[in-house]
Amino acid sequence: MTSNHVAGLLFSLAAIVVTAWLFGAIARKLGQPAVIGEIAGGILMGPTLFGGAISNFLFPTDIRPILGMLAGVGVAIFMFLVGVETEPGAVKEQGGTTLAVSLTSVILPFGLGICLALYLLPRHPTHSRVGFILMIGIVMSVTAFPVLARILADRDMIRTQVGRLAVACAAIADLIAWSLLAVAVALMGINRTEWRILLLVPYIAVMIWVVRPLLKRVAKSHAASGELTVQTLAATLTGLLASAGFTEWIGLHYIFGAFLFGIAMPRDNAADLLSELQDKMGKFCSVLLLPAFFIVAGFTVNLSAIKGAALGQLGLILLVAIGGKFGTFFAARAAHLSNRDAGALAALSNTRGLTELIILTLGLKLGVFDTSLYSMLVLMAVVTTAMTCPILQLIYPARFIKEDAQDASVEDDAQDVGDREDVELPQASRGRMPEVFLRLSGQSR
Repeated sequence: MTSNHVAGLLFSLAAIVVTAWLFGAIARKLGQPAVIGEIAGGILMGPTLFGGAISNFLFPTDIRPILGMLAGVGVAIFMFLVGVETEPGAVKEQGGTTLAVSLTSVILPFGLGICLALYLLPRHPTHSRVGFILMIGIVMSVTAFPVLARILADRDMIRTQVGRLAVACAAIADLIAWSLLAVAVALMGINRTEWRILLLVPYIAVMIWVVRPLLKRVAKSHAASGELTVQTLAATLTGLLASAGFTEWIGLHYIFGAFLFGIAMPRDNAADLLSELQDKMGKFCSVLLLPAFFIVAGFTVNLSAIKGAALGQLGLILLVAIGGKFGTFFAARAAHLSNRDAGALAALSNTRGLTELIILTLGLKLGVFDTSLYSMLVLMAVVTTAMTCPILQLIYPARFIKEDAQDASVEDDAQDVGDREDVELPQASRGRMPEVFLRLSGQSR
């Protein structure tokens, strides 16, 4: 790498930071999550605007591979933080309502997505027909859990009954969606080393019986010191990168290794550690590495090419994406939730954000999507995420939030009294999840 390359890379990173900050600030001014503006900024830096003249000037082609590598590291850290925020015990700790709503928010859009895929398949060349059908179903069914948590925290809904239910449902839906994606990638057998996928079973066993106990020791060490030491941060980063690298090597993509390492992080008596990791790692990732991912993703998005028949396909994609997720409303109503709460759950489940963009980029990399379909699906992710806040403001205005939060607090107090009179429950079983997500959603996307 020459000095010109180094200078070009540094100037490009500076432009990325400024672009993300500027467009994120505009999005927040408009009442949207910052990620909406950052994704829009990445798209506008690509061929959509002026035929790519801006990106060609700011991001020369000889440094783009380096930006892609930095973006990959950012996505790995982000997926680790998503794993940290995901509560593995959500299914056990929540009731039938949560499970029913969660399954509906995944199964219905997944089924509609398969039907959509059968329509789109003859119109878009693909590396794998089976992979194409499965990926479209997953793209339609995913919910951006971190964005959802951020919206709930921003609107002070995290302590309401519907907020807690949305968090639990999103956690379950996320686990299902990522599991389906892992199956889809494994079935495609992308890298011709299919035997390596068999190592997934011992890998999971090592994560459960070796890595998790070691991480508990790390958490105890943190609790004893009272601060996030260099050793603790280094151990976490080493495990995260090694786990991500291993799943990439076996052909399952690095996002799964990073996500599973986050899932393996201890939950009991480790809230401070998780919060500090989110703060230290999340801020750097949010300011530099993830914006690099938005820019790299924007290089292949060309919204100016969506015209004619493609507009009809885009309309159908939006119809399926929105309609499938708003089927959550009927599941919530069947579980005897009010129209307002059911509508809020449906709107929140329609949030996609960066999680969707990661899956779409994976599909493009694997040759499942062509650039035309990829562009339309990215636009769908932006539109459906941008819809969430205005719809919530309409059906769940601020005047109801304080009242519902107080009602939920009274119910918690009554539950705590009942717990003390009967048997002391583990801390993780008594409303712990909203507290954790309130702390962890500060930099979430």
